Amino acid sequence: MELFSALTSFFFLLSSLYLFIHIHQTRPKKPNITNSTIIIIKRYPILGHLLEFIKNRNRILDWFTDILKQNPKSTLVLKRPFNKPTVETANPLNMEHLAKNNFDNYPKGHFMISLMGELLGGGIFNSDAECWKVQRKAVSHEFSTKSLRNFVVKSVVVEIQTRLLPILEKASETGQIIDLQDVLERFAFDNICQLAFDFDPGCLGTIHGADSGGAGDKFMRDLAEAVEISSTRFMNFIPFLWRIKRFLNVGSEKRLKQLILTIHKFADSIIKSRKESLSKEEKNTEGDLLSRFIGDDELNSPEFLRDIVTNMIIAGRDTTSSALSWFFWVLSSRQEIQHNILKELELIRARTDATNFNNSNTYSFDQIRDMQYMHAAISESMRLYPPVPVNSRVCLNDDVWPDGTMVGKGTMVSFHPYAMGRMESIWGENCLEFKPERWLVDGVFRPENPYRYPVFHGGPRMCLGKEMAYIQMKSIAASVLEKFEVGVLDEDTCPENLHVVTLRMKGGLPVRVSKRSV
Repeated sequence: MELFSALTSFFFLLSSLYLFIHIHQTRPKKPNITNSTIIIIKRYPILGHLLEFIKNRNRILDWFTDILKQNPKSTLVLKRPFNKPTVETANPLNMEHLAKNNFDNYPKGHFMISLMGELLGGGIFNSDAECWKVQRKAVSHEFSTKSLRNFVVKSVVVEIQTRLLPILEKASETGQIIDLQDVLERFAFDNICQLAFDFDPGCLGTIHGADSGGAGDKFMRDLAEAVEISSTRFMNFIPFLWRIKRFLNVGSEKRLKQLILTIHKFADSIIKSRKESLSKEEKNTEGDLLSRFIGDDELNSPEFLRDIVTNMIIAGRDTTSSALSWFFWVLSSRQEIQHNILKELELIRARTDATNFNNSNTYSFDQIRDMQYMHAAISESMRLYPPVPVNSRVCLNDDVWPDGTMVGKGTMVSFHPYAMGRMESIWGENCLEFKPERWLVDGVFRPENPYRYPVFHGGPRMCLGKEMAYIQMKSIAASVLEKFEVGVLDEDTCPENLHVVTLRMKGGLPVRVSKRSV
């Protein structure tokens, strides 16, 4: 208790000193942002919009959506204590400006990189400038190869065939309630580890009472906890609080440090083992990403390889599993949409020569590519429930956005895919309705402008794994829906989302699975 009291007093004195300096040093300075948009949320002296943040902390995404909708330009400025103002936007013109037209002026920046720095290091999703360009070039080349695509399709098919469907089969026979979000996260983790390391952690195979003490399963759980702790730094209303905790090595920051050590140790052991097992002829040719990068002189340091692989695993696990969890929740109350998907799958099966089937429970690449309505339904689900609901950058030099917003040097800016998917100005009066048909022209899927639909980002940072993500999601959705009816326990209540980087459901997605009647 004495230690706790001392820490509390220390924190109070430090905060008071910071507040005193902040008020007296910044008062005479010219504000670094001028904005003509309407601010419709209450602002308090010194505290700025902090109290409104706290008041709406449990519905932060919908709060942002509401206030962005009420601003004519879909752009607003927010102020919190100890922080420079931030600019929030759901305007496609602004999105295109910062993500493409003036890309170099909007890097992730030191502050954003530091939030996930211990976990992601200098990996592709947590780097700027030359470090990012080198990785982007290498990853872009590998992701464009047919051999990697075939590797992805094969690993997805095996995981569906040997683990996912048997788990659902057992649940349907026993009437067991399962957490579908957990199942999908384990599937995605196994799959991305095979893509990144050619290492099978077997996490999906350890679900529901089986042995879950393996190294791969622990790696998954440690990684998930580290992501969650790192993500809470984004939500701190006092931005330096986590730095104080890290300096004092207490609380969540102490736990994060322990997790990082075990994660890095495990990843390093896999990389070392992989290096030793690969012959020169095998390097940089077929199979997993690690094998390809080991032969690259610019990317073959142990730390760099670890950062690349860790970034890939986190991105691959959290995004596709989030998208599919929301997709199955949305479909559970929309029988007509399910009927349309099943009708399409039936037609694909009927017109495809039987010799092209890789298995009666799974689909080939060509069959996956023919799923136009499925593609539209998944895209529509991600419009309303994007895996990454908010993305942030920093402004390097003074700028003026297309909507007239003046953004000063050093300002944090954020664009909101979650809010953009709910804008009448972008999607029309029926923007809140789930309508896969809005993506179809004469039955063929039509992509949307990425700056109106920034689910996969846009410009130079456009997601390289977009095609592979659709392969995985369509494969899983088709194989599951064809064989099973997935009943969400409370389909009429929208799940509460966790305040982490990706749009995960708080409490998971409890479902009952039953065999689909023929």
